[in-house]
Amino acid sequence: MPASVRFPSSTAAGFQSSSNTMHATAVEQIGSWIVQGRFLPGEVLPNADDSKEMIGVSRSVLREAIKVLAGKGLVESRPKTGTRVRPRSDWNFLDPDVLSWRYSGSINHDDVKALFELRRAIEPMSAALAAQRATPEQLGELNSALAEMEAYGDDGERFAEPDLVFHQTILRMTGNELMGSLAALIETALLMSFRLSNDNPDGQRPSLPLHRAVAEKIAAKDGAGAQQALLVLLDHAEEDVRRGIESRSLRRKVQEQNK
Repeated sequence: MPASVRFPSSTAAGFQSSSNTMHATAVEQIGSWIVQGRFLPGEVLPNADDSKEMIGVSRSVLREAIKVLAGKGLVESRPKTGTRVRPRSDWNFLDPDVLSWRYSGSINHDDVKALFELRRAIEPMSAALAAQRATPEQLGELNSALAEMEAYGDDGERFAEPDLVFHQTILRMTGNELMGSLAALIETALLMSFRLSNDNPDGQRPSLPLHRAVAEKIAAKDGAGAQQALLVLLDHAEEDVRRGIESRSLRRKVQEQNK
């Protein structure tokens, strides 16, 4: 790969006049290009003098966008050498933007595996602690989210919001402020897995008994049972995502054959 690369010029027309919008769009575009592999670790990004021609933003907008990307561990700027993409090992993959960029492109089974390994490392133990510590008010919140999920079981888009509330409530039920903070940290991870499962031909309704089992174990103060029920739920969710990816791939192949 060359030491320096140019941003594709075709994106310039998509940038809007608002400086805030331009800044956000620059962060989004450059960040997604990096995470999805258009620019590889070690490559030098275009300098500020070239940015207006290449992506339609000013020197100041690009400079601020680079600062944001540097905070996410994606790039580093040095005098005379310019701005380079950092090694993947330096990237903050739990940053909501980085996580979103990673899963907004082509998804493979390794990506799915990584996503659910993260969830298994956090959620089952949280369910066990929730069974010991949940307040009546929190149990009410959990059941309200479950009731809303049941109402929207055939609507994947509307199902996602109460599903997110359900899982985040369990994290907060632990009474552990550190684990409670993970509710916001893994929000994007949860939403990514929900989005990926939307292509599951069976929809979301088959997952409802699994969610109900988790809620019942927590209400019964059965920590081991809640932990196991959450693991079963994640196993099925991962399989749903894999099936969704396969369904999407099949549709893509059919579309290509019909061209």
